[in-house]
Amino acid sequence: MYRKTWMEIDLDAISENIKTIKAVCGKRLIAVLKADAYGCGDIQVAKTVIEAGASMIAVSSLDEAMMLRNQGYSGELLILGATDPSDIPVLIQNSISVTAYSTKWVKGVTSKNCTGLKVHLKVETGMNRIGFKDIDELKKAKGLLMLRGCSLDGIFTHFAKADTDEEMTMKQYDLFSQAVKAMDYPFRWIHCDNSDASLSFRDPLSNACRIGIAMYGISSFNHDLKPALGLYTRIFMVKTLGPGEPIGYGSTYVTSGEEIIATAPIGYADGFIRANQGRYVMVDGTPAEVVGRVCMDQVMLKLPEYKPENALVEIFGKTIPIEKMAEELNTIPYEIMCLISGRVTRVYIKNGIRAEEANERLSAKAV
Repeated sequence: MYRKTWMEIDLDAISENIKTIKAVCGKRLIAVLKADAYGCGDIQVAKTVIEAGASMIAVSSLDEAMMLRNQGYSGELLILGATDPSDIPVLIQNSISVTAYSTKWVKGVTSKNCTGLKVHLKVETGMNRIGFKDIDELKKAKGLLMLRGCSLDGIFTHFAKADTDEEMTMKQYDLFSQAVKAMDYPFRWIHCDNSDASLSFRDPLSNACRIGIAMYGISSFNHDLKPALGLYTRIFMVKTLGPGEPIGYGSTYVTSGEEIIATAPIGYADGFIRANQGRYVMVDGTPAEVVGRVCMDQVMLKLPEYKPENALVEIFGKTIPIEKMAEELNTIPYEIMCLISGRVTRVYIKNGIRAEEANERLSAKAV
């Protein structure tokens, strides 16, 4: 790592969280590692969650699935999003399960040689994103897939408001239960519970839980989970300015008196968006305001007291929970995590020590 800006991922905490969640929900776990494990590194997190007891990895696309296969992950793997019927040979060859989400998709798949393709049926119960809304349509899809030699491995739905609305969650569960019973089929995988539902909602139907954000210690219901993430940088310049000095593009901040201004190498190109202006970060344990517009590569901080160059800046972490940052930015932790760009080095903590640094740009090879 050359640039002193990094995201810290505590694999020990992720491992402990997986074990805790599994003990609470009492079912097999499907670890959802979409978007490069929410920006945390797909293969590093995949190895950790499988070792901790997860039984399957789920991703959003064939690209993400192949990234894991190409890095050596050979276990159960499910694509939750759309796939193209023309990619059936790749899916079968690499033993990747897919989601059947519409009659059009099923007809496209079954018009080709799909023998051996592993399929999970998606039931639409309230998200109105993808999935079969009509049970008769779902039955026809099941029959056509089986007729053409596909392996019906699973059936699932997705709760829209498991963190806030128990009544709607129960309504969705009832619709899903009706669909599963109507299929009258011994699915290997029946799953409906996402992170919050896995920790708060009890159902006798499903045999697996899908875990995403909770593996990183973020949950509306279980506060015993261990925070696993931090975003850090270090000051590289400190100066004292007199009153009336403009700071940054557009001069949106002007010093009102003698002020200590520090500059750190993080900006909106790293995922630290301009909306952070006016928020506070921690500089060696002291709150410091983000002043002036956040630049592409740098940010200016108003220090209440002098801090030396190389002082540690916590964007979120042990002192500033990512949930607090998300609330202040009127967003969710998922978005903050996924916005952290590939030029930010990922530092992995394992067995209590820094075990690995990964930066996709530094490791990229010329084509």
